[in-house]
Amino acid sequence: MGILNTLFRAVTWWDSQTLNTQIYTWLKGEPVGEDEQGNTYYQSRDGKRRWVIFNGEAEASRVPPDWHGWLHHTFDDPPTRAPLVHKPWEKPHHENLTGTARAYLPKGSIRRPRPVERQDYEAWRPE
Repeated sequence: MGILNTLFRAVTWWDSQTLNTQIYTWLKGEPVGEDEQGNTYYQSRDGKRRWVIFNGEAEASRVPPDWHGWLHHTFDDPPTRAPLVHKPWEKPHHENLTGTARAYLPKGSIRRPRPVERQDYEAWRPE
């Protein structure tokens, strides 16, 4: 790791973790588990604080519901020890893509590369 990379990590938070978070995690954190996206979850040795180190961009919608409940002290045991029972109608978790290039754009959206011409009405023209 070069000096430039270390300086960059000391002042940025949006790409994984800062240098201060890494030092705090080394000193006071114990790993609890990892989700399918590679995010790693920690808690303090006394069990009062819980946090996540993102694998890549720090985006809160990338935290699955099971881990979200654990992070916010809704569940005492992490999903690695006590997995939640999922209903058959539940869909798998996906991150929120709003504002990204992969966001959902409905038919006729002006953000699409070529808007689809509407054919369900005719515009009024004065005579």
